[in-house]
Amino acid sequence: METKIFVDSEVGTLKRLIIHSPDSGLGKVVPSKAQDWLFEDIIHLETMRSKEYDYYVRLLLYFLDPDKIIGKAPMGNSDRSFFKPSSENYFDSDKVIEFESLLFDVLQIESVKTQIIAAVSAIEECSYLEMQYFLSLNLRELSKVLITGMTESGEMFFPPIPNLIFTRDIGIVINDHILLNKPAKAARSRESLLAKYIFFNHPFFNGYQSKIIEVEEEEEHFLMPEDRRQRLDTLEGGDVMMVAPGHLLIGVSERTTVEAARQVIDKLFEKKVVKKVTLLKIPAKRDYMHIDTIFTQIKKNVWVLLASLGRTTDTAKNEQVWDELGQRVTHEELVIKQFYKENDQVKSRSFDNLEELLKYISEIDLKCTEPVNFVYSGNNEFPFGAREQWTDSCNLLVIKEGVAIGYDRNDKTAEAFRNLGFKTITAGDLIHKFESGTLSPKQVENTIILLPSAELSRARGGSHCMSLPLQRDSVFPEIN
Repeated sequence: METKIFVDSEVGTLKRLIIHSPDSGLGKVVPSKAQDWLFEDIIHLETMRSKEYDYYVRLLLYFLDPDKIIGKAPMGNSDRSFFKPSSENYFDSDKVIEFESLLFDVLQIESVKTQIIAAVSAIEECSYLEMQYFLSLNLRELSKVLITGMTESGEMFFPPIPNLIFTRDIGIVINDHILLNKPAKAARSRESLLAKYIFFNHPFFNGYQSKIIEVEEEEEHFLMPEDRRQRLDTLEGGDVMMVAPGHLLIGVSERTTVEAARQVIDKLFEKKVVKKVTLLKIPAKRDYMHIDTIFTQIKKNVWVLLASLGRTTDTAKNEQVWDELGQRVTHEELVIKQFYKENDQVKSRSFDNLEELLKYISEIDLKCTEPVNFVYSGNNEFPFGAREQWTDSCNLLVIKEGVAIGYDRNDKTAEAFRNLGFKTITAGDLIHKFESGTLSPKQVENTIILLPSAELSRARGGSHCMSLPLQRDSVFPEIN
């Protein structure tokens, strides 16, 4: 079987991923419902699409599937048909895979189409007549309705799912297994449901269905009092990182519960998918949301993180107590516990702080002999650390080791990368170099690519959130 699904690290060369371009539903978010739909603000859709996200797609194609982009969609062309799955000019890559295209494909299976319509109609409380109407739609329009909640003529049946742009939260690939999420918020239920039908039914995933892991409710969940039945076992992909071939991280956060994390540990150990799982309990705050909003890996020995959540309690106590505005500084802690299998026994060890854990991963799991370096959000300067973490300075997607995509608005964090010897370049400048032939993706090394982000950052997720890697080169190819 051709390898289509394999991820054993955060830094192996990216070969294949699922994305979802901003759809019309994002442009229908209204202020009164923004927070219910997990947005902090409303965005300008066309700016987000044509002046920001399309750059992201171009970069991914140049690095992962250059034949689909070279000479096909020159910069400055106002025609966006290249980026639209419904268009004849669509890039249609099997390396940079659009979620809407996957949904369109599974809707062609008549029995699956009927099941999806029935399931979505049930959770969205649609009428029987509305269900019959959905069945009559052509598949392209049906796929759009299921995602955006509305027809091309503007008739709205149910809310949009604007967070689908953050495909990372759908699931995570753990070696050659797929862990599906179970969202904490009702606003994400439909995207989770659609993803489940795709993973279990799309031909692309043939051969992997037996390797799909789901988070389940406990057996007697339905007997619990109503006030305790609110999604006890929830897990989202932003809280899960495959950091080394045998090591998975799971964050216990605002969105992922310890009950779900324990269930995943049991399933992974039973299937012998990994050898150790580390739980990181972070403050359950909107500021952080998932662990990938407070740290991501750039190279085997380089991590970007929020300093206030990185150090030991003793170190924090010796640091600045009052900020420049006379406000008391709070240094928040993480609780970190690792579980591992040894002689068929599950054992555990604890870590004092995040930096200790990240050094352990670099030195022990990834066998890195170079010094481990930390790049701090906002260059660890007040108030830029917290400001830039809010706009995803710690949420970067690695395309290949040392080359990652971040946001252009996080100036101090970019400065911190340059201080460590990285180059920074805007997405537009890099794409122009690719298109002019003065630089090739293979020549790009130790570089942070800065994506336009005025509107994207309003959605509260970075390039790491906007990706579901399906395949990376192994960090230890000689073993695999």
